[in-house]
Amino acid sequence: MTPNAASASSAPSRRSSPSRRSFLASTAVAAAAVAGGTPLLAACGSSDSGSRGGTTSGKNAKKILPAYVASDVVTPDIPSRNGSSMGFTGKLDVATLKTSVPKKLGKGGKVTVMSPFWGSPPKQNCAYYTAANAMIGVDVQWQNQDGNTYDQKLGAVLASSDIPDVVVIPGWNMTAKIPSAIIGKFADLGPYLSGDKVKEYPNLAAIPTDAWQRSLFGGKLMGLPMPASYVQNIVPLYRQDIFDKQGYEVPRSAAEFMALAKEITNARAKRWACGDMKWTAFNTFGVISGGEKSLSWTVVDGRMTHRMETPEYLEALEWTRKLFAAGYVHPDFKLGKSQATDPSAKFAAGEFLIWNNDISNWYGQQAVQATQNPGFKVWGMDLWGHDGGNPVLWAANPAGIFAFVNKKASESVIRDVLAVADVTAAPYGTKEWMMTNYGVEGTHYTLRNGVPVKTDKGNNEVANAFVMVASPAATIAHPDLPDYTKGMVGWQQRMGAFTRKSSFWGLQVVEPSRWTNLTNDMEQLEDDIVRGHKKISDMQQYISDWRSRGGDKLRDWYKKLLDDSGSAAS
Repeated sequence: MTPNAASASSAPSRRSSPSRRSFLASTAVAAAAVAGGTPLLAACGSSDSGSRGGTTSGKNAKKILPAYVASDVVTPDIPSRNGSSMGFTGKLDVATLKTSVPKKLGKGGKVTVMSPFWGSPPKQNCAYYTAANAMIGVDVQWQNQDGNTYDQKLGAVLASSDIPDVVVIPGWNMTAKIPSAIIGKFADLGPYLSGDKVKEYPNLAAIPTDAWQRSLFGGKLMGLPMPASYVQNIVPLYRQDIFDKQGYEVPRSAAEFMALAKEITNARAKRWACGDMKWTAFNTFGVISGGEKSLSWTVVDGRMTHRMETPEYLEALEWTRKLFAAGYVHPDFKLGKSQATDPSAKFAAGEFLIWNNDISNWYGQQAVQATQNPGFKVWGMDLWGHDGGNPVLWAANPAGIFAFVNKKASESVIRDVLAVADVTAAPYGTKEWMMTNYGVEGTHYTLRNGVPVKTDKGNNEVANAFVMVASPAATIAHPDLPDYTKGMVGWQQRMGAFTRKSSFWGLQVVEPSRWTNLTNDMEQLEDDIVRGHKKISDMQQYISDWRSRGGDKLRDWYKKLLDDSGSAAS
């Protein structure tokens, strides 16, 4: 599990990971994504297709996918390029916001939604939920669950017969038997959305086809997606204010980074160079993406290859281990506390200067410090090739969080869910987007110099709820800090120029259930190695054992899948 999961944020101020929406700008969520998905599920239902696994692509997918109709309601200030998000830098004129849902589609029914939530969820009758429900015409009843332990709750609910009308499932929670449970427990939305049927819901029709492709499970259109930029979302954030003051140069190779880390670190002065840089190492050494299991596989020199079988993988682990061994990494990360506590305060205090994190935290860190620490400036380093050349980067999937509708739901409930999704997928600059992301003017936000600023009530109530049902195309919009919008989109565009798509990019692959647990302890071993508790030779032995335990058979399965489905690589 990467510390991302998710997409660049379209709302000002989470986890990492994960939307790349407002809930992703909080570092507490970022930690959740890193830690999420580890406990295994006992049982949560299955189907024959789920046990055999597979994917849906080509002609079979084309018959199922919704038609794409680009939205012309608003025009971004920075168009998408090289797989980037689109960007909005201008201030919102609340008085002239566009309407993207002219007719209320909800029929007044009740819909229950179970979703991960980071923080303290508001009460059901809060002003935000009440106003949003009134706009949509649906009585949405939230069953928010702690995002840090969501996988455990998810497994229990899917194993029961009492499943809410809608269940949100992030990609990082799709472990063990979850994919087969999705196929067996949730509704086929194709009869409502495939082809031109989606045009009844214009904002859903404007969701990119790549994101819908990720919503195909067991040959059916089952998920409502949260689209994401396919550019890697882990950015080496750094304290540019301190770099400028001390005359530090941004590194352009693995060797330069190591030399800089030595220069920065002074343990007696309580200053270290960085946090755990493992995920940046994977990117700068060109390691095949590991965000989801299918992305770990691609064809290398004519052979189906898993990421951990490449020399770059071991080289990245060794480089990260040397950072730890030399004492350049903040002690909290050495002890593993970074996965349980929020390192933001120590980053803000200058105890460490470089922190790989989800791109949403580029804005998030700056926004938090902007008022209390005016001299603070966080910026993102361009990824470098480990040898000083151009990087070789691998694309993330174009959607990573999905909402599913209970298979037992009536047509009226499904229609009401789609009415909710059509509002929450509204683009930036619309009344619907404003309600979803900011709530009610005067109650949840006020305008300061044309920029919406959340009140305490807004911060407490308007957070990671409605955005989870469906989202517009990947968007970065921070009118309060427009230079950060430009910086983040520009970073994605530059990195996108070096980004490749692996063989199964964009496909929703369900592995055969007998092999789904093969690499469950791989990330723990990675962390033990970089912290010096295990050796590179332990990983080499692990890889050998993995091959004999089923890795080679899984390789054959992926090869056949590729032969049958065709490659997304380009």
